Amino acid sequence: MFIIGIIFHYPQQILQIDSPSLLSFWGLSRHGMERVLFLVPIIYAGYIFGLRIGLATLALSLAVIIPRIIILSEYKSDAILESVVVVIVGLLVNLWIEAYQKRGVQSQQLITKLEESERGMSVSEQKYRYLFEHASDAIWVQDVNGFFVDGNQAWEKMTGFTREELRGIHLARFLSEDSLTLAREVRTKLINGEEFEQPYEQQFFIKGGAIRIVKMSTNAVVSGGRITGFEHVARDVTQEKLQEENVRAYLQQITRAQEEERKRIARDLHDDVSPDIIVLIQKVDNLVTAPRMKLATLRGNIEEVREQAVKALESLRATAQGLRPRIIDDLGLVAALEWIAEGLERDQKIQVGVETRNMKTALSPEAQILLFRIAQEALNNIRKHARASKVTIKLESKDNSIRMTVTDDGQGFIAPERIEGMVSAGRLGLMGMHERARLLNGTLQIKSAPGKGTEIIVNIPRPIAK
Repeated sequence: MFIIGIIFHYPQQILQIDSPSLLSFWGLSRHGMERVLFLVPIIYAGYIFGLRIGLATLALSLAVIIPRIIILSEYKSDAILESVVVVIVGLLVNLWIEAYQKRGVQSQQLITKLEESERGMSVSEQKYRYLFEHASDAIWVQDVNGFFVDGNQAWEKMTGFTREELRGIHLARFLSEDSLTLAREVRTKLINGEEFEQPYEQQFFIKGGAIRIVKMSTNAVVSGGRITGFEHVARDVTQEKLQEENVRAYLQQITRAQEEERKRIARDLHDDVSPDIIVLIQKVDNLVTAPRMKLATLRGNIEEVREQAVKALESLRATAQGLRPRIIDDLGLVAALEWIAEGLERDQKIQVGVETRNMKTALSPEAQILLFRIAQEALNNIRKHARASKVTIKLESKDNSIRMTVTDDGQGFIAPERIEGMVSAGRLGLMGMHERARLLNGTLQIKSAPGKGTEIIVNIPRPIAK
């Protein structure tokens, strides 16, 4: 391009063409267009090879143009002006190209850094997403207006909803009035930057309308210096709260039962034992204060005193037997079970059988009294509610456990799905049986249905032989 510019600029000298201008057909004369043509190699050199080569090409172009201005040009002022224009335009274009290319390099560097940053963020986001999805606690995000955005697998399991079902749904519809008020207080405090106690307790409705109680923490999601949403982390404590309430209610019932038992013992002592002892004392006093009497009369009075003493003793024994049957200590668990079975059979005209199998393992006194109390409570329930005609108590030793079952053919009932539901269902006796089984590190299972009778199964670990 530079050589072509030289040829156009010196056509007479190089090509021996006698013409004022090779580009005269453009309507230009006096070689103005030939000088403008030098801008092409100047701009090209600057664009391809950089500012230095562009300026060098500009200087070389001036070296070619100036001899014609000085020696050959008839219009030196016009030629000088045209040459200055070429220099200025060539210089400005080269500077602009340099600046443009530098900006391009800087932009590319910035793009590269952003891509690297995005790749780094992508890895971090993947790690966060993995932790988010596989966290054991339920996590969900809502926007600043309360609409559901996202939740993890534990959240889906706890609520029964999928993310797709609730995306874009306002979460207020799953809160009671009190819970909604608490949620608004937490939102206001987070927006105002106020401190509040975390974790806090909250209730909400899950799929199907059931209520879940959770311990949760809430944090604001900040983007661009402003709060765009809220992230919640929650753990389901519904069963723990139910157990606490059941234990509290059970303790209250135990306290009442203890007081009732004390009243019963006091009443039995006052009504059954005390009168016999008072009569006994009166008869002894009569013997002491009576005048001389015949031997036969004295013998008859002493016999009456003896009979009264025996009667008082039997009343006292009956009261003590109600507290802890001595038969357990004297003859063991099987004999005690047969004793209460005979009592039920005698009082209620119910056929009761006691069966044992492989019971050669010696049980601790604690295990015997607790199993006896479970059986006693089961028979009391049968006496009060079952309307049964046949009852079987079976005690057997297995490889690693001792099993006791109490079965009746009565009217049965709908057994609670969970042991924790016994107190709320008003079945405190069953709860007491369950707690006694737990004291022996065992389990209690209840099988019952209306019209199908009831079977209570107790399994405790078999004692290790010494």
